[in-house]
Amino acid sequence: MGDNNSPTKNHYHHHHQLVDLSVEVGPQQGGSKCFDDDGRLKRTGSVWTASAHIITAVIGSGVLSLAWAIAQLGWIAGPAVMFLFSFVIYYTSALLADCYRTGDPVSGKRNYTYMDAVSSNLGGAKVKICGIIQYLNLFGVAIGYTIAASISMMAVKRSNCFHESGGKNPCHLSSTPYMIMFGVAEIIFSQIPDFDQISWLSIVAAVMSFTYSTIGMGLGIAKVAESGKFKGSLTGISIGAVTQTQKIWRSFQALGDIAFAYSYSIILIEIQDTLKAPPSEAKTMKKASLVSVSVTTSFYMLCGCFGYAAFGDQAPGNLLTGFGFYNPYWLLDIANVAIVVHLVGAYQVYCQPLFAFVEKWATQRWPKSGFITKDIKVPIPGCRPYNLNLFRFVWRTIFVVLTTVISMLLPFFNDIVGILGAFGFWPLTVYFPVEMYISQKKIRKWSTRWLCLQILSLACLIISISAAAGSIAGVVLDLKVYRPFKTTY
Repeated sequence: MGDNNSPTKNHYHHHHQLVDLSVEVGPQQGGSKCFDDDGRLKRTGSVWTASAHIITAVIGSGVLSLAWAIAQLGWIAGPAVMFLFSFVIYYTSALLADCYRTGDPVSGKRNYTYMDAVSSNLGGAKVKICGIIQYLNLFGVAIGYTIAASISMMAVKRSNCFHESGGKNPCHLSSTPYMIMFGVAEIIFSQIPDFDQISWLSIVAAVMSFTYSTIGMGLGIAKVAESGKFKGSLTGISIGAVTQTQKIWRSFQALGDIAFAYSYSIILIEIQDTLKAPPSEAKTMKKASLVSVSVTTSFYMLCGCFGYAAFGDQAPGNLLTGFGFYNPYWLLDIANVAIVVHLVGAYQVYCQPLFAFVEKWATQRWPKSGFITKDIKVPIPGCRPYNLNLFRFVWRTIFVVLTTVISMLLPFFNDIVGILGAFGFWPLTVYFPVEMYISQKKIRKWSTRWLCLQILSLACLIISISAAAGSIAGVVLDLKVYRPFKTTY
């Protein structure tokens, strides 16, 4: 059953064992204790592991720009936009979860990746378009996370420097060495072969995300309590502090920042492929999405709103590193270390689908190449031997080096976050899930349901275009004063 494609599709799921065992187990393997219905080793994921993966992916560095985003939009539009995004994300994730299997929701053909789902449901040129957008977005997220991690590492150094000098030293630092340190850590972690083996990293990262979000929220609450008043206005940053044009661009960029803070559809199918059945994977995934979106929205509202209440129009672009807070410096250090640990894990959660895609393609293209397919057993004292694949080692290292170098060239956290949010939000979070759902459920053109789904898609397209325009305008302004590799903070 799994024999025909095991050297390719099953390559990342212990393919050597599968090829050998599938011969012995024969056609009954779908019902055996060790194998799923597609001949792969039993999946073991649950609502909680899926929620951990999603929370790791979602409560990322995006949470840190939310106080700034709400400051651009104000007390009315800011929280309203956040609720709107959470609803859209949950709804389209539920549509996407139904696309994991084609045909019957319990026994239909599995789609292992987002691209497989698009291929089964839509086909044609849309598969390539989806692939290009998805993998470019994952590549961009890796760059965004490298920038965010380096900023947090610098924040630890700066807060200690401020503390030691009593605030007299401006403590300017270059981000380059910190990006290199983060890159080295990612080269090591990127050698974890596949998604199934990073659950522990996701759980650690999810705990870290709660740690720094809670600290950010707590510092915001403390600052509000200290001053005794809520800062900010109903309509956001006032004209005068910024020009009319800047106000418009910044509001658009805030939409992109919020979209980025919520988006995880890009890796939803890959997470769903780790879930055990029964119950059906779609049912489990919808529960995990509801848990994750509810938790993240609560956190986002508290972090973003208290950050804005504490700083008003002066809310920094990155809540824990924009130096709105200086004390207690040790608490800031804990928060920023938690951000770095979280981003190490989140980088892997996002990049695993991209790694797997390239490796699967290379295996299909050159099936006889020992460099690509052969594993070398490396003994590790006290542990099982590690299977070192030379192609995996070389290609993943090149990928990390490339994202690190690009991060050094473009260290603008807020604008990059906005562009990524805008670029990935409409096609991957709304358009493809809606189109696949329409195709799968055979919804008639011009029926009420079809019209509602198309209106949702069109509204989100307009938001995406606005957010992209605002963020690109921000990068253009940044580039006017920027010198590569020389920028200090």
